[in-house]
Amino acid sequence: MGWLTGRTALVTGASRGIGKAITLLLAEEGADIAFTYKSASSSADEVIDAIKAKGVRAVAHQADAKDPASTEQVVSEVIRELGRIDILVNNAGITRDRLLVRMSEEDWDEVIDTNLKSAFNYCKAVVRHMVSQRRGKIINVASIAGVIGNPGQTNYAAAKSGMIGLTKTVAKEYASRNIQVNAVAPGFVATEMVEQLDPAQMSGLAGLYPIKLVAQPEEIAELVLFFASPASDYITGQVLPGIYD
Repeated sequence: MGWLTGRTALVTGASRGIGKAITLLLAEEGADIAFTYKSASSSADEVIDAIKAKGVRAVAHQADAKDPASTEQVVSEVIRELGRIDILVNNAGITRDRLLVRMSEEDWDEVIDTNLKSAFNYCKAVVRHMVSQRRGKIINVASIAGVIGNPGQTNYAAAKSGMIGLTKTVAKEYASRNIQVNAVAPGFVATEMVEQLDPAQMSGLAGLYPIKLVAQPEEIAELVLFFASPASDYITGQVLPGIYD
C-alpha cells in the first residue's frame, strides 16, 4: 500500500525476532529503516540486505540501548544518514527469569535498564526532533506480562509495566505537538526469547488465549504498522494487548 513512503523509522533491537519482522514490514510499506542491535552483526547484515531488497534505504547501528550517550549518538547519526526520524519503535528487550527470592540485583538491573531505561533514552532523544518537524509516531513494544504479571518474571513484568506508564505519559505530554505514542502488549511470540521460558510460565497464561497460544513475529509487526501509519493519527496513549479479556 505504501502507507509509509517518504517516512523514516528507527527500530531498536531489530536483528531478529519481533524487531526484524517490524523492520521488514515497515520497509514493505515504503519507509527507510534504521535499526539497532547489540551484538549479532551477521544477523544485522542479513536484515540490512532484506530491507534494501524492498527498494528503501537501510542503516544499522551497533549500540547499547541502555546507555544514554550511545542513544544520542545513534539518533544523531540516523538523522544525518537518512535526514529525519518519523517513527520510533522501542523494541529492545531481554529476559533474566527467576522467582523473586532467587532473582539477583544484577538480574533486576539488567532487565530494567535494557527494557525500560532504553525506551526512556530513545523517547527523550527522538522527541525533540519530532517536535521540530511537528509530527511523529512512537510505538513501544511492551508485553502482556506488564499488564497481568507472570510468575518468574518480576523484573520483566515491572519493566514492561513501566513502559506502559511511559507510553501514556509521553502521549499526554506531546499530543499537542502532533506526536502519537502508543504501545502493543503481545503475549507469547515465536522468538528465541519465548523458547527460553519455563513450560509452567506458558501454561499459566494458556487459558487466556481463545485462538492460539503463540503468535508469529509478523502478526505483532502488523499491529506496529497500524500505530506507525496515518490510520492511527487520532489515537494516542493506548495499549493494544495481545490477549483475550
